[in-house]
Amino acid sequence: MTSLPSLFLSHGSPMLAIEDSPTGRFLEGLSGQFPKPRAVLVASAHFMAPSPTLTATSRPATIHDFGGFPAPLYEIRYPAPGAPELAARAADLLVEAGFDARQDPGLGIDHGVWVPLRRIYPEADIPVVALSVDPRRTAEWHYRLGRALAPVRAEGVLVIGSGGFSHNLRALAWGERGAPEFPWVSAFTEPLREKLLAGDIDGALDWTSLPEAARNHPTPEHLFPLYVALGAGGEGARGRLLHRDVEMGALALDAFAFEGAVR
Repeated sequence: MTSLPSLFLSHGSPMLAIEDSPTGRFLEGLSGQFPKPRAVLVASAHFMAPSPTLTATSRPATIHDFGGFPAPLYEIRYPAPGAPELAARAADLLVEAGFDARQDPGLGIDHGVWVPLRRIYPEADIPVVALSVDPRRTAEWHYRLGRALAPVRAEGVLVIGSGGFSHNLRALAWGERGAPEFPWVSAFTEPLREKLLAGDIDGALDWTSLPEAARNHPTPEHLFPLYVALGAGGEGARGRLLHRDVEMGALALDAFAFEGAVR
């Protein structure tokens, strides 16, 4: 079986699910860039838990974990099946790596999972498992989490980290989707992007030392899925830039693929 890459996707606003945008069109064409996976494992910025937790239901509910958006968003259901066997496999790998991994059969999928998947796989015919992040931890911890999961890439599983390359909602130019990128955003995203493309894993992990880091990520949960994807890319993984866009001046929507040795 051909090994799949791991991906980091910036999921932006929930409106990505229904609005036409460059990022939406990118996601719609993404599935043609690699073989169809047998399942998808998504580390979501909106799924936070103190221990690595995996959704383990065969029929995950669609969670609308946002407020103040148009009514049609709340009517969307993404009826993809779950994959309890993948949740068990991932939990075993994480336990072997020293993590206190847990499976929860009562959890659904949040919008960090279903919004991008709805654009990539609109048929909702690929089983999905969600994985939590922990904002109290570090980038290195999430990188190790991803490294433990790298073997599933050789088993037909697409590993996705769903978050945001920058994420400061209070600083957005609301109502101005086409506003140019603010200088303090590029001050952070440009060096981080360069480190990922160069395969400088240590430099990428040291994100808090980059200019304007705290302004771009006042809280780290939207960045940590990047490190899960980077780790899942395996040994020697070097980033490949798939997409780049900025909305409202401060919402960087970069997407990357990572592909190295699965061990």
